[in-house]
Amino acid sequence: MPNRRQFLLSSMVATGELAILSACSSGPQADSHELTASRIWRHGRVDSGNKSAVLRELVRYATLAPSSHNTQCWKFRVEERSISVAPDLARRCPVVDPDDHHLFVSLGCATENLVQAALAFGLNANAVFDSASGGEIRVALEPTKPVASALFKAIPERQSTRAEYDGQPIAPNELAMLEKAGTGNGVRVILMTERAAMENVLDYVVQGNTAQMDDRAFVEELKHWIRFSGSAAVLHGDGLYTAASGNPAVPDWLGKLLFGLFFTPRSENDKYAKHVRSSSGIAIFVSALETPAQWIEVGRCYERFALQSAALGIRNAMLNQPVEVSALRPQFASFLGIGGQRPDLVVRFGRGPKLPSSLRRPLEAVLV
Repeated sequence: MPNRRQFLLSSMVATGELAILSACSSGPQADSHELTASRIWRHGRVDSGNKSAVLRELVRYATLAPSSHNTQCWKFRVEERSISVAPDLARRCPVVDPDDHHLFVSLGCATENLVQAALAFGLNANAVFDSASGGEIRVALEPTKPVASALFKAIPERQSTRAEYDGQPIAPNELAMLEKAGTGNGVRVILMTERAAMENVLDYVVQGNTAQMDDRAFVEELKHWIRFSGSAAVLHGDGLYTAASGNPAVPDWLGKLLFGLFFTPRSENDKYAKHVRSSSGIAIFVSALETPAQWIEVGRCYERFALQSAALGIRNAMLNQPVEVSALRPQFASFLGIGGQRPDLVVRFGRGPKLPSSLRRPLEAVLV
């Protein structure tokens, strides 16, 4: 899932060279990306009497969920009284996600968006996982009274914000709301706000990040999903746009050329230290089982947490290195004192700026 590594070109920024190159690549590129993003991140206006249009709109809301590397690893099948959410295995990330944990978490996030949107359109949604169908989630829809919840209203505002936050404490009542939103069937969320505990988590993040960056296959997989320019982000409609991580957008040829020079363990670890120390807290999602059905539930819980955060004006972003590196995960679980349970997601949160939005592919690309 879905946390993604920023592309740091710090030395060029210091000399002013990157600022010049970034300026050359902005203008129409940035305008095109901003216009495309504004069309994606919005509430729709659909005639509730047009059933086909409503169902397509529910799929559109589902696609606004987060996914690992923003791969958008999902497909949707629309039927008369249901929508099925299925994995798109062509969009797997086998290096960072060899057991498809993040893939199924991403499907859970999309399912939760669909459930929230369905209720707003007067449809009660009941999601059931079908392992026999290759990991498909069937969401049955029945008429009910429309309710536009605060979580539904927050869907276009939700963002994985990979920036420094203001470090200010979150009010106890808000923490309680986040914990409630992130709790589900066999899933609980541990909220850490003590600085000493957060520093301990940072140690695991640094260990995991260093191990991943020493893995050439991991770096190549990550690089494949980075969109260095606004035009590349618009063209693909997926992946990790550098400006959405608080870094300059540059021409693709330049980004690919310099990636290996400036994407280093030291620079990335320094960045994560700043991110953790500027955060108000860290949320760790823990579940009882290691099955695709459970991972989907984790995704639904995380998405409610993320939407509740957005409704409260709180940002969040993943720090999943401690759970992505298989050799490190048991040590992290021992530190958490969770016995045989699995730590699924590590999420930092706090108030901070909004960054440029990631993009989404058109509905035609995800409907089957």
